[in-house]
Amino acid sequence: MRFWQVLLACTGLLLSTALAQTTITIATVNNPDMITMQKLTPEFEKANPGIKVNWVVLPENELRQKVTTDIATNAGSYDVLTIGTYEAPLWGKNGWLVEMSGLPASYDLEDVLKPVRAGLSYQGKLYALPFYAESSMLYYRKDLFAAKGFTVPAQPTWTQAINWARQLHNPSGGVYGICLRGLPGWGENMAFITTLVNTYGGRWFDENWRPQLTSPEWKRAIGQYVELVTKYGPPGVTGNGFTENLTLMSEGKCAMWIDATVAAGYLANPKTSKVADKIGFAKAPVAVTPNGAHWLWSWALAIPKSSKKVEAAKTFIAWATSKEYIELVGRTQGWVSAPPGTRYSTYNNPNYQRAAPFAKVVLDSINTADPTKPTLKPVPYTGVQFVGIPEFQAIGTQVGQFIAGIVAGRTSLDNGLAQAQAAVEKLMKEAGYIK
Repeated sequence: MRFWQVLLACTGLLLSTALAQTTITIATVNNPDMITMQKLTPEFEKANPGIKVNWVVLPENELRQKVTTDIATNAGSYDVLTIGTYEAPLWGKNGWLVEMSGLPASYDLEDVLKPVRAGLSYQGKLYALPFYAESSMLYYRKDLFAAKGFTVPAQPTWTQAINWARQLHNPSGGVYGICLRGLPGWGENMAFITTLVNTYGGRWFDENWRPQLTSPEWKRAIGQYVELVTKYGPPGVTGNGFTENLTLMSEGKCAMWIDATVAAGYLANPKTSKVADKIGFAKAPVAVTPNGAHWLWSWALAIPKSSKKVEAAKTFIAWATSKEYIELVGRTQGWVSAPPGTRYSTYNNPNYQRAAPFAKVVLDSINTADPTKPTLKPVPYTGVQFVGIPEFQAIGTQVGQFIAGIVAGRTSLDNGLAQAQAAVEKLMKEAGYIK
């Protein structure tokens, strides 16, 4: 064969390889674990040379808005969506997602925590695979607590937490008594606030779908929340969501923080936390009842029906949620950074047990969060920090805005909750839940 013929043959081979390569677009949230996944993607591309990964990384509220719009309109902008235990069963029911069936035997689906699998399923069919899963817990500064002689039990109460926040608040010393979510959004401030309302004995709706936002339980819980964040929290709390509070806590500026268990690995890692050796871990506080005091959530990866690259997308998701991926993170980033809350094998791994002093609290919190009994009084819905109906995304975000208004002093507690009650009643009537 002549030189020019060889050159043409090689060029043709290169062109056909380039043409054969599939690019998948992944929409995800800008949380530390997702950023790690993005960082390790070259390992996937090396093992799967026919697949290239394009990332769209967004803040939590923006991600939810964009993927919801995309899937509802069948736009097909993404091949992999980062969704959670709220969306997966609802979107699976609507026929918007590809079922996660036909996984390789090596994936070992039985190794995935049962409550997490259940939360991502509808009628026994799995519609997303968990990248990490979480409940909520109390983080605290052991050094500050020891200096005051405070002992934190395995299960603290809200009475204790309020007392600690009051006594540890020292803004002139650069430490706030407590950090809590204030950024409006159904998955931001309302995720935490719903668990607070739950443990104070409240509920979103009664058995007949009548909103309960002006009940004594809501008033007590929101009144307590407003006092905590305005008296003992950092300034500008209505701009602080999970990510902002994670930064504050890791910089040593919070005596306490009650939020997602997924933050534990970040806070205990000296590479990412200035107070890694000073962080203590306990279960989320309880008030009147333990029901719904801590949430259950999973950030999971799903494939929209609009994707034209289902097999490539499923190949990536199986890799990113596998035992092998967790091993890769442990080996390259340190075991304290391994994605938590998804696999029994992670919690049985001696390397993880040594690196993660928080492991038992996290596993217990996930296993005891019960979305089927989230409140003291009976309710017609499932979901701990959310209500598992399509309308809740709009309801939760709207109520989150009203509560931010109370925190900012634009309205009183009674007026703000009355406005929220009226808004939710209107929406529930329009949706046909009540007359």
